[in-house]
Amino acid sequence: MKVCGFFLALLILMAGSVSQVSAQETKVKWFGHAAFSITTPRGKVILIDPWLNNPLNPDVKAGKDPLAYLSKVDYILLTHGHRDHVGDAVEIAKRTGAILVCNPELAGNLVKLADFPSKQAETDDIMGIGGEIQIADGEVTVAMTPAVHSSSVFNPKAGPTDAERAYGGNPAGFILIIKNGPTIYHSGDTAYFKDMETIGEQYQIDLALLNIGGHFGMEPRMAARAAQAVRAKLAIPQHYATFPGIAENSNEFAAELKKLRIPFYEMKPGETITFRGKQMAPKNK
Repeated sequence: MKVCGFFLALLILMAGSVSQVSAQETKVKWFGHAAFSITTPRGKVILIDPWLNNPLNPDVKAGKDPLAYLSKVDYILLTHGHRDHVGDAVEIAKRTGAILVCNPELAGNLVKLADFPSKQAETDDIMGIGGEIQIADGEVTVAMTPAVHSSSVFNPKAGPTDAERAYGGNPAGFILIIKNGPTIYHSGDTAYFKDMETIGEQYQIDLALLNIGGHFGMEPRMAARAAQAVRAKLAIPQHYATFPGIAENSNEFAAELKKLRIPFYEMKPGETITFRGKQMAPKNK
């Protein structure tokens, strides 16, 4: 009986260890363009720049509604107001009750002009560059970082005398510090700027999601320099190959990163990667 009791205790201990490992998994999914979802170890779902109807999304290519599969979204983070970043945020918020995280000017004009649910946009999670907030019951710390770009909200209610675009506040990037998970930097649609070095000094970036498309933001070679500046342990490209005028592939970015000896991974649209703690888990072959 003592032996059986020992093995029973061992099995319980092993089951607890497996459960703990599973509970510390963070999942990152790329929908194409700048749109990502992050699922935390406790199961909170965060969307960043959710243009899920972008032409790279496999669901869109298959003629499916990409929003139909979103059964749960807790937070929507918007780096700036351009349509290819705000994307489907309003519809997703209405379907899921997700809370908006962005600057106050962008939040206000999304409510006023795009009918974003006001109760989900008028909370303490509205923030400004340089600030930090805690979301997901304290599991995630969000820091808003500078970005060198522009920001405006398309005005579908514009009349003959109204401007087609309204003010979207300052463009931004985001740092997400996930408890028992990685620290993730989403650059938004920025140009390279020297103060990215400060981001690298202040935060230990495990994963940098960097815009590489050029024309409207960083060219690939400067995106690689940004990865170096923020001291990224792993760099993944985004905001490319979506429409004419931006980089068609990530080859130049990958080549520049190789020179700098910065680890690179190219996600495919629709792909999900898993982090166990702060380390990306190997992909199953």
